[in-house]
Amino acid sequence: MAKRELGPATLAVVQAVDDAVSSAMLVGCSGGPDSLALALAAAVVARSRGLGLRVVVIDHGLQPGSREQAEGVVAQLAERGIQALAMSVLVDTTGEGIEAAARRARYEALSAAAAGDEVVLLGHTLDDQAETVLLGLARGSGTRSLAGMPPGRGRFLRPLLGLRAELTREACREAGLPWWDDPHNAATRFTRVRVRTRVMPTLEAELGPGVAEALARTARLARADADLLDGLAARERASHPGDELEAGWLAALPEALRHRVLRDWLRERGSGDLGAGHIWAVAALVTDWHGQGDVDVPGARVRRRHGSLRCTPLEASRGSAEAANR
Repeated sequence: MAKRELGPATLAVVQAVDDAVSSAMLVGCSGGPDSLALALAAAVVARSRGLGLRVVVIDHGLQPGSREQAEGVVAQLAERGIQALAMSVLVDTTGEGIEAAARRARYEALSAAAAGDEVVLLGHTLDDQAETVLLGLARGSGTRSLAGMPPGRGRFLRPLLGLRAELTREACREAGLPWWDDPHNAATRFTRVRVRTRVMPTLEAELGPGVAEALARTARLARADADLLDGLAARERASHPGDELEAGWLAALPEALRHRVLRDWLRERGSGDLGAGHIWAVAALVTDWHGQGDVDVPGARVRRRHGSLRCTPLEASRGSAEAANR
C-alpha cells in the first residue's frame, strides 16, 4: 500500500516509524491495537525503504486459548503480507508480580529473537507514557522514574510515544484490522489498569483535557535532567573506582550526585530493586553518621568502617557473622 493511499491515522503512525528507524525491524506484537498499528506501519516503511521486517507475537501462556490467539494474530498479519511468528514464553512470578514478570519474559524473548542490526519496535503510546509518569510520581521514585520510558535503549525503540492510543485504534479501523483486547487490560486488580480506567479520566474531567500530553512532556523534561545528572554521577564514580567508597568524598558531593553514585555502586555490588528509602538509609551512613549499625538493601548489606562504606552480598554477610560467633 502506497503512502498516498493511507488514511490520516495510519499515515501518522507510518511517519512516526519512518522517523525512528534506519535498519531492519523486529516488531513485538500482542494483537492489541497499538502493536497491530505499529506492525502495519512498519510494513509500509519496510517496503518503501527496502528494510527487513519480522514480527514476533508473544504468547505469555497466562490465559486459556492464548496460543490460539497468538496464532490468529500471525494469520491476520500474513493475510496482509507481513511475516510473523508466534513465540511462547515462560512467565516466572517468583519474587515479582505478574505484570513485571510478563514484561521481563517478553523483553528477554524479543532480545533473544533479534538478529544482526535489527531494532526491536515496541508499541507504547503517549497514553502509556503518561500512566508511567503518574505511577512514578505516586511512588515518589525521583527524577529517573518521572522520566518514564525512553524512546530508545539499546536495540529497543518506542516510535509511538508521541501518539495517542486512540490514533492507533483509528489506524486499525482504517485498515479494517480487528484487534484483540487483552482481559488483563481491564482487570482492576492491576495498578496500571486502575490508573488508566479511573485515575486518568478523573484528572481529565477535573483539570481539563491535555493531562496525558502534559505528563508525557514532563517525562521528556525529566529525562534530560536525569541523563545529565546520571552522566555527572558516572564521572564522579569513575574518579573513585574502588569497591569501597570514602565517606568524606561522598559527603562533599551534592545530594543529587551522592545518591546516584550510591545507587550505581550498590547495583555494581549486586543489589537490585532499589527504592529511594534504601538510598536514603545508606546515605545516612555518610551524612548522619553516629555509629549506627549496618543497612540492609535488597540482596546486600552496607556498613561503614574506618571512614569508608563497604557493601557485601547478604549471604556473605551472614556467613561472616556466623564465623565470628563460632
